[in-house]
Amino acid sequence: MYVNEGIRARELRVIDQNGEQIGILSRNEALEMAARVNLDLVLVAPQAKPPVARIMDYGKFKFEQQKKEREIRKNQKVIHMKEVRLSPTIDEHDFQTKLRNAIKFLQKGDKVKCTLRFKGRAITHTDIGQRVLDRFAEECAEYATVEQKPKLEGRSMFLILAPKTEK
Repeated sequence: MYVNEGIRARELRVIDQNGEQIGILSRNEALEMAARVNLDLVLVAPQAKPPVARIMDYGKFKFEQQKKEREIRKNQKVIHMKEVRLSPTIDEHDFQTKLRNAIKFLQKGDKVKCTLRFKGRAITHTDIGQRVLDRFAEECAEYATVEQKPKLEGRSMFLILAPKTEK
């Protein structure tokens, strides 16, 4: 944003500190007018013909903008992606442990990526891995929705679960 001496346009459409249009003035006249009221001349619409400049307290304006940005950032919810690794030959107890961890992550509001890795010749039985991931998604159904269905990429199969939102 261009301020005071940084403005290069010869003629400007000037708006005063109360928001009223003064009219088209030369750059020097506009700068003098702003100096008389101890404020800054700020270019707000450089693409307009002629460019629009406003007389305002630039420091206060920047501070207000930063304050709004901080408020927006504060109200933002950061969602993390947690990963749970499974195998096609996972035993029942291990499955339940991984399931408990995934449910804990989902309750905190994090997404869960379930990765199932095929080792050796197990890659020929992708249907077994598919069943394991489908069962995992089914068991998590109360806490999560399936964001991405099980998908095979190389030797791994992925499933992404997102926490259910309360209405």
